[in-house]
Amino acid sequence: MTYRIGSAILLVILSTDSPAAKSRGFSNIQQGARPMTYQADRPFTFYFVRHGVTEPNFKGLRCGGDLDIPLMDIGCDQAYLLAKQLQRMNLEISVIVTGSLIRTRQTASIISGVLGNLPVEVEPLINERQLGVWNNQSIEGTEELLRNRVTPPGGESEDDFARRINHALEKLRPKLDRKALLVSSKGVGRILNSLLGGTDRITVGNGEVVEFAVAPNASGLATVRVNRPHQL
Repeated sequence: MTYRIGSAILLVILSTDSPAAKSRGFSNIQQGARPMTYQADRPFTFYFVRHGVTEPNFKGLRCGGDLDIPLMDIGCDQAYLLAKQLQRMNLEISVIVTGSLIRTRQTASIISGVLGNLPVEVEPLINERQLGVWNNQSIEGTEELLRNRVTPPGGESEDDFARRINHALEKLRPKLDRKALLVSSKGVGRILNSLLGGTDRITVGNGEVVEFAVAPNASGLATVRVNRPHQL
C-alpha cells in the first residue's frame, strides 16, 4: 500500500484502527495542536551539540531515546574533532549538560576532556524522543509520519515530547545564563528551536554545534536566532 503526503495519509490513519495499520507504525495522529512556546524573561545564549554517529545513524535508521546504544568508533572521532573545534572557537562554555543516554554521555565526556575537564551534568529530560516500534526502522520510511505528528506505537507523542523539553528548559534556566553546552539528539534540537520561537524545521547533524541566541518579545515569548558557528 502507498501512503501519500497530505490529506490522503490523514484519511487512512483516521479511518482505521486495524492491526494491519498498527503494524505499519500508525498509532494516533494529533491535529490542530497549537505550538508550545517557551516563556523567556531575559536574553541568553546557549549551545547545542548532537552526539556522534551511532550504528543506526550510520545505516539511516531511527534511534529514539528508548534505544540506548553507544557511539561507533567514528562517532567518538566526530566528538573529538568537534571538541577541538569548540576549543578553537573559544565560546566560553562553563558547563556541559547531557542527556542520560550513553551516546550523549560519551560525546559530553570527550568534549569535557578536550575543554579542560569542564563539569558535566546529566539531565534525562533532554533525552531523545521515545520512538517505540519506529526504532531501527528507516528514517525515509517514517519521515512522513513524523511530520504529520503521528505517535509511534509504544513511543512518545509530539506534544508530550515538547512538554518534556519545555520542562527541561525551565529546570535548566539558571544554567542557560552560563553559556551552557547541551549535548543531546536530533529531535531535541528540532523541538528546542520550535519552543524558542523558531519557524524553520532545523536538522542538526551528528557532531555538529549550533548556537541558540534567545530574547523575549513584547509578550514575554521567546524569539530565537539560530547560528551554526562553524559556518560563520
